[in-house]
Amino acid sequence: MRRVRLPDAIKAKKLKQALQELSEEGVTQVFLPTDGSALLVGVVGPLQLDILKARLAAEYGLEIDWSTPEFQFARWIAAGDRNILDRFVTCYPASIAEDSDGDLVFLARTAFDLEYTGKHNEDIAFSDVKDIHRRQLVRHDR
Repeated sequence: MRRVRLPDAIKAKKLKQALQELSEEGVTQVFLPTDGSALLVGVVGPLQLDILKARLAAEYGLEIDWSTPEFQFARWIAAGDRNILDRFVTCYPASIAEDSDGDLVFLARTAFDLEYTGKHNEDIAFSDVKDIHRRQLVRHDR
């Protein structure tokens, strides 16, 4: 996972659109932290970061840099009760993001944080793969 640094802030809208398109292709996962922090991208390996950076430059005219965020893991979250999910989101505001579809994601700093949070929030479903079948569970209102 990397945080996207855009030297030219005027191109922020173009960057968001480009990342959305690349996300739809399956090149990357894009996460927008709900606390207003810079966009995060998730990829399988470091080579994908190089490819993504090159494509953004060649296809969209966007020069970007990466910074390493404090987060290492992203898990999609859902719950059977809207109040439980709302309470969870309220308790972890700096660790919540939305993916390109607006679905909620929990961002964890370490494997221990992820495991600990899961054990102490058993009513929250954490998934490392976006499961469209989980849409039957209640999601947080946007």
